[in-house]
Amino acid sequence: MIKKSFSFSSSTVNYYFNADFNYLEQLVSKDNAVIVTDENVFAKHQKKFKGWKSIIIKAGEQHKVQATVDDIIQQLIDVGADRNTTLVGVGGGVITDITGYVAGIYMRGIAFGFVPTSILAMVDAAIGGKNGIDVGLYKNMVGLIKQPAFLLYDFSLLKSLPKEEWVNGFAEVIKHACIKDAPMFNMLEENKLDYFQKDPENLAKLIQRNALLKTKVVVTDEFENGDRKLLNFGHTIGHAVENLYKIPHGHAVSIGMGVACKFSEEITGFKDTARVVNVLKQYGLPPQFEFDKEETFRILKSDKKKSNQSINYVLLNKIGKATIVPLPFEQIHALINNL
Repeated sequence: MIKKSFSFSSSTVNYYFNADFNYLEQLVSKDNAVIVTDENVFAKHQKKFKGWKSIIIKAGEQHKVQATVDDIIQQLIDVGADRNTTLVGVGGGVITDITGYVAGIYMRGIAFGFVPTSILAMVDAAIGGKNGIDVGLYKNMVGLIKQPAFLLYDFSLLKSLPKEEWVNGFAEVIKHACIKDAPMFNMLEENKLDYFQKDPENLAKLIQRNALLKTKVVVTDEFENGDRKLLNFGHTIGHAVENLYKIPHGHAVSIGMGVACKFSEEITGFKDTARVVNVLKQYGLPPQFEFDKEETFRILKSDKKKSNQSINYVLLNKIGKATIVPLPFEQIHALINNL
């Protein structure tokens, strides 16, 4: 097991890589903890939850809403959870988002930690303290930034992950490579998904590399005033398309990255769109998608990253180097219509 600690504005987060789920008992006592998980994760790993107080919610992004939050809070009240209780989110991105949000508002804030069970959660969603829920078509419109006490990485949990969730998670890995890590992009070009599926050691190294990449960005810019905005690469159009068409997050981000590369050609002179598109395809992700341009633009105009009549758009100068460009809505509209 590898332990790493990072200091944020108001807390320290401990990361436990190559750990075992059973190590959770060393971090929180069963008496003082409540696990939040979903039906799919609970069904696959039922034995691991034995003896833990658990709240099980329905699986899927469509349940990342206020009604689910209300249900979890009622169950916490029913089991007598108090300010000394620690919530533990065991699952993918939906579970980490919603668990962190509930922990941030229950009794004005209680401690929480995560055991991410998907690639996407391990490299992205569980890291950085962004917690929240969706409101209608608007992703993560309500939430807060609050750091977990710990992240426990048990890579054996990925064995039960369906192929589409591997694909989903690799969108965020490719995103990190595009914005911050050209050598990792080169390595991804040289391999395919099944290479990492069959090689636990290299998979563990890749996940740790991504987790630390994102963490270092967040440590220097926890509240997204600068460099952290780069992590939104592919997410602006991506979020609009995701909720409009109910497609997986990774697919939506992939489509968003394809669009952002096209925008980058026009604005920064980016020349490697073909390489990004090829890597996305190599890992089973869609770089293009025929979406309703007007409806997508309408949703995008309510994106939480907007500022007056513009939005901070993440573009690429070259692979491994991204930039933030404030684009007026009028310009975005024209760029979308030229796709």
